[in-house]
Amino acid sequence: MNKKELWVSVLRRLMPTMRKAYFLTWLQHTAVIEQSENRLVVGVPTVYAHNELNDKYKIKILQAAEELDSKISEIEFKVDGRLMQDPNFGGVDLKATFPDEEKKVRKVRNANEVVVSRGGVPQVTSRILNQKYTLDNFVVGLDNRLPHAACCAVANRPGGFYNPLYIYGGPGLGKTHLMQAIGNQILKDHPDKVVKYMTSERFVTEVVDAIGKRYTKDFKSQYRSVDCFLLDDVQFFMNKDASEKEFFHTFDELYNRNKQIVITSDRSPAELRDLDDRLTSRFAMGMVIELSMPDFETRLAILQQKCKEFQLLVDPAILEFIANNMTRSVRELEGVLRQILAEMDLNNSVTTIRSVAEIIRRMNKAQEIIGFDQEENKERKIVRDIIEVIGIVARYYNVTVDDLVGAARHKEINVPRQICMYLIKNELGHSYEKIGADFGGRNHTTVLHSCNKTAQKLKTDLRLVRDINTIKREMGL
Repeated sequence: MNKKELWVSVLRRLMPTMRKAYFLTWLQHTAVIEQSENRLVVGVPTVYAHNELNDKYKIKILQAAEELDSKISEIEFKVDGRLMQDPNFGGVDLKATFPDEEKKVRKVRNANEVVVSRGGVPQVTSRILNQKYTLDNFVVGLDNRLPHAACCAVANRPGGFYNPLYIYGGPGLGKTHLMQAIGNQILKDHPDKVVKYMTSERFVTEVVDAIGKRYTKDFKSQYRSVDCFLLDDVQFFMNKDASEKEFFHTFDELYNRNKQIVITSDRSPAELRDLDDRLTSRFAMGMVIELSMPDFETRLAILQQKCKEFQLLVDPAILEFIANNMTRSVRELEGVLRQILAEMDLNNSVTTIRSVAEIIRRMNKAQEIIGFDQEENKERKIVRDIIEVIGIVARYYNVTVDDLVGAARHKEINVPRQICMYLIKNELGHSYEKIGADFGGRNHTTVLHSCNKTAQKLKTDLRLVRDINTIKREMGL
């Protein structure tokens, strides 16, 4: 195969192993510009792409190339601005080469832009329903089984027995997820239905605009001709008389025509004391359900599902640690995982109980963290000497220090040596040259390769994650 065919084949192998955004950003307009018997030179259009690919993806790209041609053993990146400026220079346009991926993105982006004609007047469903909110991906546990079942019933038969549906609970527990999931399911099953999702704050803003600009008639017809009205955070209406009155009449109109109404709030109808009694009594005549914080097992299941969504590999012991300590909202569980992901990407390091404890402490200012004895960790000696680190790794893998720093290259020695170099670089901060000198005078590129290879394996190898976490605990980290 020629150079372009080879590179497209490499890209096809890389695509499932990388996050789509990174794949499209860093590999756009790249090409093989030189090829010898065992070496590929890949042209990249910018310095940023060069640095990112060389630092984070070089080993992965080399492995993909080796799978196609076993003779290839080296890969190099060179910056060439012509790859982006001149379409005839050979840079691969990923959007044109992999059109199916672009179609998937476009389909999701436009999924809610459905126009329905009523009496010759176009009606547009809400464009701000989030496609990631579905009834299928809502993690169901003992504490939220009833709310989920009620939402499924509403989605299957809108305007039926559970109308209105009133969901209440604290912030970050999944009220918006369930509400928008109902809308998404109705649109999926009934594309001709008009679903309107609105926050109460936005509703108030539109009422004010309609009054000020004198288009109240159009405003009323827009809301009173929908099949399903989803209103988030109804408590925002308190002490806003005009908006409250408009919603009351909209509610009555929709309810009398058997149109589905779903409402969320941070408190029960009885606690909305500053809201008109006529409204709160109407909320209570339907299905009122409370959404509470899920139990430990459900929180753990949520974390596991989010890890799959984020393509994030985390030690199960760390997920249990998070589930034990984050007990206020589901949103905070996701927040911890996002911070872990950011630290892994930015620092190219493995996550530990200690680093997660610091994230949790920053988020909720907890005085005590379950499963993390702060005083014990303060007294523990932190290893900062390169010889001690080599000794800890040698004992863990049952090899000798001489083996690790010597010339042996078989797998039983090579893997512990690479891990050792990775830890010394990332935890002690030594330079590649310094590490190479301490490991028998090895070249700094050998050390760089070992560190990058270990970092890449940490993204897919759970056993390696556990091994390194255990070694770091031995180091007092």
